[in-house]
Amino acid sequence: MLYWLADLSGAVPFFNLFRYLTVRTGGAMITALVFVFLFGPWIIDHLRARQGKGQPIRADGPQSHLVTKAGTPTMGGLMILLGIVVATVLWANPRNPYVWIVLAVTLGFGMVGFYDDYLKVTRQTHAGFSGRTRLLVETLIALAACYAMTSLGRPGFATSLTVPVFKEVVINLGWFFLLFGAFIIVGAGNAVNLTDGLDGLAIGPVMIAAASFLGISYLVGNAVFSDYLQIHYVAGTGELAVLCGAVIGAGLGFLWFNAPPASIFMGDTGSLALGGLIGSVAVATKHEIALAIIGGLFVLEAVSVIVQVVSFKLTGKRVFRMAPIHHHFEQLGWTESQIVIRFWIIAIVLALAGLATLKLR
Repeated sequence: MLYWLADLSGAVPFFNLFRYLTVRTGGAMITALVFVFLFGPWIIDHLRARQGKGQPIRADGPQSHLVTKAGTPTMGGLMILLGIVVATVLWANPRNPYVWIVLAVTLGFGMVGFYDDYLKVTRQTHAGFSGRTRLLVETLIALAACYAMTSLGRPGFATSLTVPVFKEVVINLGWFFLLFGAFIIVGAGNAVNLTDGLDGLAIGPVMIAAASFLGISYLVGNAVFSDYLQIHYVAGTGELAVLCGAVIGAGLGFLWFNAPPASIFMGDTGSLALGGLIGSVAVATKHEIALAIIGGLFVLEAVSVIVQVVSFKLTGKRVFRMAPIHHHFEQLGWTESQIVIRFWIIAIVLALAGLATLKLR
């Protein structure tokens, strides 16, 4: 909404600041951070009072979690989503359709996660609603978002896949791009969901990925910078930097309460929504493959689960002591803090590698 004040810059020159994407991105980051700081304690107290026993802990998970994490409330993603929505509505350009598409995916996935968390808490079981139903709803949301985004882009290019490093390689997938884009969004949402298993483990890499795509969206949405770097220009996607800035701010605020020992868990409410948001930004900016690099930690977590399940069904043997892979390292004797910090380091290295593809042309 503040973007509209720029229309009054003729009368009040100061309002011209609101035209600058960098100013609004910084404003969104600070707004989301302050919002979560201010309202976080109230939200935590409210959820704790409503949930009673808190998030049910998996009996087949690490046994230490039955002691250290029992009674901790979940659905902390609500405070993240509220911070993101408030900051985005306040600072983003309301005329930009990409902002509303990505925000719709974020809230849609958040509602799916919220319902799943609600069932777990009320039934006191780690199993939510049907996995197939959940995937179907997520896929429908992602397909609708991909269709909307392809409708905004240039004919031909809007349904194409770009390949990092090879600037001239553009593969037109046609209408198959809708399925591909939906796969990226749904995959990102569920990969972040699988990563969310230790205090602070998921939110750190999410902020790192959001910071990376903040830069990517800013560059891709700027005709001058994209031409200089020889990356494909996608008009309007620069505004997604505001959304990514809001994610960073809300994530920092949440981490204050989620740092070990966590006062609240993100839950599926937050992990699905944040993963869907990052996946949507990657599809909008035509950097789906770069997402696989920048979000490589999420990919590793998801692949570890797939490998474990397939191996056990085919051979009766497990590849890892426990999946997702962060639990494997717990079983090896790594402390929770060691795993979290080391995984953050890996996420930073992968993000730098992904960002390097912008210049390697």
